[in-house]
Amino acid sequence: MYIEQIKKFKPELFLYFIVPFCFLALMAWNYVASMDMDTNEVIHQSISMLGVNGTFLIMVGPLAIGLFIVLIWTKFIQRIPITALTTSRPKIDWKRVFLSFFLWGTITATMIYISYLTTPENFIWNLKLDKFLIFLIIAIIFIPMQTSFEEYLFRAHMMQGIGLATNSRLIPLLVTSFLFGIMHAANPEVDKVGWVIMIYYIGTGLFLGIITLMDEGLELALGFHAANNLISALLVTADWTAFQTHSIFKDVSEPSAGFEIFTPIFIVFPILFFIFSKIYGWKNWQAKLFGKLTN
Repeated sequence: MYIEQIKKFKPELFLYFIVPFCFLALMAWNYVASMDMDTNEVIHQSISMLGVNGTFLIMVGPLAIGLFIVLIWTKFIQRIPITALTTSRPKIDWKRVFLSFFLWGTITATMIYISYLTTPENFIWNLKLDKFLIFLIIAIIFIPMQTSFEEYLFRAHMMQGIGLATNSRLIPLLVTSFLFGIMHAANPEVDKVGWVIMIYYIGTGLFLGIITLMDEGLELALGFHAANNLISALLVTADWTAFQTHSIFKDVSEPSAGFEIFTPIFIVFPILFFIFSKIYGWKNWQAKLFGKLTN
């Protein structure tokens, strides 16, 4: 089992809380610092000095480095193999990663295309091929590292540590989902749309945590998260988002708490639960999500 398997390595529980504490403290400091400034204005100032790609690298670069910190900490400090951090299977199932990536990438691209067809006045053509190609290379390298860091920190390192400490599945699921959402509190989207967007962030964290527990591994969450950020960053940007990129389109509409927030959480994600459960034969939902750990 995904959490229980760690017991055989006889882990020191306090080692599970050092990296998350440092990261969350840094996020809290960033949020407090951002309260006295216009985050979106800071991003625009950075773009004027460093360019879009330079600003993007500054934002995702530290998170990409964070991936190596989590992996090195796990392997060399905790003495736990990366495979055990990732999955309960004998080896990482890359087919699961790519299936999840292409499934959610296709859905994301389709939803953006439908939005463009139904409200073309909300989009302008933003493609500058030379800049886009450079960004494409940067995005393909750094976005999967950024999203993998968040998955390995929240759905792997923290979920396993909290699970072992509480002998519970539900507690780490709820705690990591909440913290994953709160991590985005300093994003300019929060100022623009309002705190209702936390429904999307926390709901997405809950979705990723559920598929991790049900599938007994991180692979599906890794693929989903990478597709979510990468495809969105390549296809559409806006002047009020955290990631402002050399994308194909720019969304010039005024953001609102509606379709973009509630459709994924209450319609699309339940459909994905059904698809994944049929593909991988998920059973015993109650035990896997609400049960105690087995010995």
